[in-house]
Amino acid sequence: MRPMRLIFGGVFPAAAVLLALFVGGCGNESNGKTAKRAPRAHLVELFEVKPGDLAYTARRAGSLRALREVKIVNEEEGRVLEVPKREGEPVAAGEVLARYDDRILRAQLDKAAATRKQAEVDYQRNRQMKAKGFVSDDAVSRATTVYEVARAEERLLAARVENMTLTAPFDGVVSERLVEPGNATPRHTHLLTVIDPSRLVTEVTVSELVLPHLKIGDAAQVRIDALGDVLHEGRIVRIHPAIDPASRTGRVEVTLDPVPPGARAGQFCRVELKTGASKRLVVPLAALQRDPQGEYVMVYRKDGSVERRGVTSGLRLADRVEIRSGLKPGERVVVKGFIGLKPGQQVKPVGNATAKKRAGSGAQAPGKAPAKGG
Repeated sequence: MRPMRLIFGGVFPAAAVLLALFVGGCGNESNGKTAKRAPRAHLVELFEVKPGDLAYTARRAGSLRALREVKIVNEEEGRVLEVPKREGEPVAAGEVLARYDDRILRAQLDKAAATRKQAEVDYQRNRQMKAKGFVSDDAVSRATTVYEVARAEERLLAARVENMTLTAPFDGVVSERLVEPGNATPRHTHLLTVIDPSRLVTEVTVSELVLPHLKIGDAAQVRIDALGDVLHEGRIVRIHPAIDPASRTGRVEVTLDPVPPGARAGQFCRVELKTGASKRLVVPLAALQRDPQGEYVMVYRKDGSVERRGVTSGLRLADRVEIRSGLKPGERVVVKGFIGLKPGQQVKPVGNATAKKRAGSGAQAPGKAPAKGG
């Protein structure tokens, strides 16, 4: 019985090993034939570039302020006698806002007037005597000088007396009152503030890329949070010429036209600006790539390969970007499939992006300012 254990324990296992090696060799030969298949094509999605009418919409936050606001300050020091108006009260142009004690100045004015009259009499008498040869030319010249100085002194004091009464420069409302009757104030003290509530404006910042498409008189819409969700009509009244070099934005002033009931200076508001539609080349934002060499897109060629093409981008509108240079209408660019993609590589277009995909339709920008490269 022992030889039987040798046969099953040694001879049969050796045969099994040889059989396994034979089968494994056949499998390796078959796998070698399979490895010779052609590599899979690089799949990409394409977008056809075409021009279209594109309108830009920007929403900006701001605060209302009066277009006309004047701080009333005094030209003469002294004691305040009268301040007839308080905050919120209307005033008419020329109406008294503050009156100072002017008794001393009026007394000085009376003295100057008397001096001027005497100087005028002396001047006339010297001219008559000169005509008769009784006085010299120097005497007439001195009398003339004294008379002119007296006249100037009288005019100066008259102006100072007039400055003791301050009046409203235009029809408006008192927004600040900083002085009370009985207060003694030095020169150039801020006494009151007068605003014109019939003209309210707000100032917002806009990207330098958008400013060329805006002009004075363009319509705008303003929503005042305190007055609900109603949109009020406005228009651009001023576009500041300077651009902030740090943010690359400019300032635009928008006025409410007309001013809605309940609107007040200082209220928070949101402004919506729209540019006129214009023809532009636009591609999906996903198509625009960047590296240290600059901005570029991958353009699909007729032979089925792709090429790298440097471009210059412009406005960014939601998920799209304007291409200002580097592309022509009708060319197709890659929007998906960039991983492992290299210039000159053969690709296979797939997906729906090769069809018309919102090219050239109007769009609205998100709340943030569009900016080149960001």
